[in-house]
Amino acid sequence: MATEATFTVPSDQFPLGSIFERFPGVTVELERIIPARDVVVPYFWVRGSAVDDIEGSFTDHLGVKQIQLVDSVGDEYLLRVEWTLEYDGVLSTLTETNVPLIKAVGTNQQWTFDIRADDRSDIADFQRRCGDLGISITLTRLQALTPIETDTEAALTDTQQEALVLAYNRGYFNSPRDVTMEEIGDELGISPQAVASRLRRGIDQILGHTLSEVDSSSR
Repeated sequence: MATEATFTVPSDQFPLGSIFERFPGVTVELERIIPARDVVVPYFWVRGSAVDDIEGSFTDHLGVKQIQLVDSVGDEYLLRVEWTLEYDGVLSTLTETNVPLIKAVGTNQQWTFDIRADDRSDIADFQRRCGDLGISITLTRLQALTPIETDTEAALTDTQQEALVLAYNRGYFNSPRDVTMEEIGDELGISPQAVASRLRRGIDQILGHTLSEVDSSSR
C-alpha cells in the first residue's frame, strides 16, 4: 500500500546545513528533486535574510559538487546544486532505495523530509539503509495513502501506529526477534519503556476492536 512518511535529520547532518552557521534565521527548501542513478540536480530556495554572497555562504561539503545562484527576489534566492552521489547521505540513499522525496525544508534546528513509497517495506528499507550508514534520522509520521480509514486504524494514535509499523517491519514480532526494543527506541528517539507502552496499548486497541467485531458478527 502506498505510504507517506516524514522524518527529520539534525541541521548539521545535511550538506546544505552549513548556511545556518552564518545565517541561523534562514529557511532552506528543496524545490525539485529528480531521482536517478546518474544525476540528482535539484533547485532550492533560501529565504529569510538578505545575503551579499549567497553562494559563498555555503562551506565546502563532500556531498556537494557545485552551487550556483539562479535568481533572487528580495531576501529569497533560488539556487541550483549538483550533488555528489558517491557521498553516502540522505539523497543518495533515497535514490538507491527508489523512494521519492516530496518535500524537504531545513532550519537551524533540523531538516524535515516528506517522502512517499509504493509500500511500507520500501520506507523500512530506506530506514535500514540509513542506519547502516550511520545517518541520524527520526521518523515522525507514517501514513497509508488510503481514502478509507478502518475502525482499527482510527482507534490507534499516530505514535502507537508508528511504533507498531516499525516493530513489524523490523521483525520484532518474529520468533526469534530480529530487533530489540532498545533498537526500536533508538530509531524513534524514545526509551524502551515508552516503546513497550506504545506497543502494548496499540495491540490492546487492535485486539479490542477485532474481537468486538467478531463477537458482533456471531450474534
